[in-house]
Amino acid sequence: MTTAFDSATQATIDQWLNGNYDAETKAEIRKLLDNGETTELTDSFYRSLEFGTGGLRGVIGVGSNRMNRYTVGAATQGLANYLNATFPDQQIKVAIAHDSRRMSPEFARIVADIFSANGIEVYLFSALRPTPELSFAIRQLGCQSGIVVTASHNPPEYNGYKAYWNDGGQVVAPHDKNIITEVNKITSIDEVKFEGVPEKIHLIDEEIDRVYVERIKSNSINPDVIARQKDLNIVFTPIHGTGITLVPRVLEALGFTNVNIVEEQAQPDGNFPTVKSPNPEERDAMRLALEKAEALNADLIMATDPDADRVGSGARNHHGEFELLNGNQMASLIIYYLLQAWQDAGKLKGKEFVAKTIVTTDLIDKMCEQYGVSCYNTLTGFKYIAQIIRELEGQQQFIGGGEESYGYLIGDFVRDKDAIASCAMIAELTAYAKDKGLSLFDLLMEMYQKFGFYYEGLISLTKKGKTGAEEIQQMMADFRANPPRQIAGSEVVRVDDYKALERTDLKTGEKTAIEAGKMGIEASNVLQFFTADGSKVSARPSGTEPKIKFYVSVNEPLTNKEDFDAVYDKLKQKVQSVMTDLKLS
Repeated sequence: MTTAFDSATQATIDQWLNGNYDAETKAEIRKLLDNGETTELTDSFYRSLEFGTGGLRGVIGVGSNRMNRYTVGAATQGLANYLNATFPDQQIKVAIAHDSRRMSPEFARIVADIFSANGIEVYLFSALRPTPELSFAIRQLGCQSGIVVTASHNPPEYNGYKAYWNDGGQVVAPHDKNIITEVNKITSIDEVKFEGVPEKIHLIDEEIDRVYVERIKSNSINPDVIARQKDLNIVFTPIHGTGITLVPRVLEALGFTNVNIVEEQAQPDGNFPTVKSPNPEERDAMRLALEKAEALNADLIMATDPDADRVGSGARNHHGEFELLNGNQMASLIIYYLLQAWQDAGKLKGKEFVAKTIVTTDLIDKMCEQYGVSCYNTLTGFKYIAQIIRELEGQQQFIGGGEESYGYLIGDFVRDKDAIASCAMIAELTAYAKDKGLSLFDLLMEMYQKFGFYYEGLISLTKKGKTGAEEIQQMMADFRANPPRQIAGSEVVRVDDYKALERTDLKTGEKTAIEAGKMGIEASNVLQFFTADGSKVSARPSGTEPKIKFYVSVNEPLTNKEDFDAVYDKLKQKVQSVMTDLKLS
């Protein structure tokens, strides 16, 4: 057979055609070959799916680079082997959850079967549940590990698989690399134990739901405010995902009585029929919620992504129009509220901390400094925030944390971003503002007046397939070889290269080491450019898909609310100038 594949890709295709794979899979591969779908086959077989920042993630389909029974099976068998080697002479337990995506229930059951076949006790949620509840369940049940089948807010053709450790956080070094090593040792699908042991698989649901909801209720700072503002007009959408299982329940448990669900998006559906992408970061995904909020004259909009670890929100601005708040704004508001509440309660003793990622707004650092609270910056990925919480356990107390991509955490009983608990806190924040005669947006402006107006922009470039991945690698190489000398009219004075773990002062040429081994810091393909006027640009390729993101942060003082629009326009123009200078727009 004459093909256009390189030898490694061809060998993998042959392995799948001749190995112990099911007839339907082989038929699909032959169909692609007969139709001359060389690009699709190359993308499907040129590599194996790897754990990245979010774990295993890919397009559903046949092939070593796709999400299917066999790639999920190999990953699970590798993890099972690692667990059995790491916890010898123990009865290992794992928890498993899944979201509303196509094939999620099937993949979750495959994972459960394989773990049970390897002698591991499995606690499987009986139906879809949010990712943060999986993290909570691991800790509640004393599990050594856990899996959630999800692709977060990716398009419908994707699914994924995130692995967790015994602290409830996603796996970090050395476990992530060790698991990959175990997965790579599996050279034949025959090594995967697909036949489950039913008596080792235990279904869970309400017994975890109940305790989780009570722990979220314990986060509440001002229950008396909620009691006074119980009729706060809230519009909520789960965007066809798992948020529907617990967000309304938690809001009701807190005392909110006027929660309005976007019915068109209430039903879990992996095809996400009402949106282009089920991502609350995108305005299109919030369109129906915005329409309902206008019709009901609502105070607050909230939307969770399919696995309910991220939440988007909106409130009326000073012009009476609904404005969607970005992840940096909401993370800052939550931390502002928590810091002030802890100070008011006399709970700031000098041993408290906040954690965020290096691409998240520096406004949080500034606020923490003024409140005398440590602020730790990690690489992108909430697993690093969980790692810091674990390493500081018993030494410092975690207040809260977040990342610009709409993920926040309050308290430490969950070790991943938690949209369920975040919805509860955002609703309370809005009630707190309303109790003072303010909107949530007014509270945002109050924060900017105190600490400075920080504004962030993000551009995300997707380059599909093998060639796209190569283009992104070249972009990063070019930025390293020739960093920009000026951005938005301001001189670039410093470059931080997290791949080389090296910081360069462009004025003096002096190079200093970025300390590896610090909490949440290790070698990673990230570049940051700092300008003389305090702007910052971060470039980061995705670890799980051919995508590169550029994060831009600019700031100006805001002396009074009346200047908000003018300063806002100035900062938006500045962000656009940054994109132009980097040839990204």
